[in-house]
Amino acid sequence: MKTTKKTPPLKRHAALQPLSREHHHGLLLGWKIRSGLSKAVALERIKAYSDWFFEKYLLPHFEIEEQHVFPLLGDKEHPMIKRALREHRRLRRLFLDSEDLGKNLSLIEEELTAHIRYEERILFTEVQLVATPEQLSEVERLHQGQPFVEDWEDKFWEQ
Repeated sequence: MKTTKKTPPLKRHAALQPLSREHHHGLLLGWKIRSGLSKAVALERIKAYSDWFFEKYLLPHFEIEEQHVFPLLGDKEHPMIKRALREHRRLRRLFLDSEDLGKNLSLIEEELTAHIRYEERILFTEVQLVATPEQLSEVERLHQGQPFVEDWEDKFWEQ
């Protein structure tokens, strides 16, 4: 039997760690949406929380990535950048759409989770391989991350 040796994952550079922590909270949003849907929580309650998260945390996160991280891979024609920007646009549309809330919330959960996995496993790994130490230091200087404070009273996912 042939055994394959797995390559250990690349340790996340300190400059990207705040963004990875923000990704963790995005994954938790997906879990909260899934949890709310499975418990038949009123869709408006789930949507209100997801809108709060989108405005307070996700939009600023997208801005940092688009302005300071993605350019480290080159121009906007880079396939990884094109995919990430396309996914950001799609997620913005999903969050802003208030039609068919059940379907929309399910799509947000699925697509946000897939997008975060892509950035963590592929895009950020590539950024770490090609960015210079100076470029990563600049990202670190520009973005320390904001502490996640869940000042949201309706914890529908805990029901």
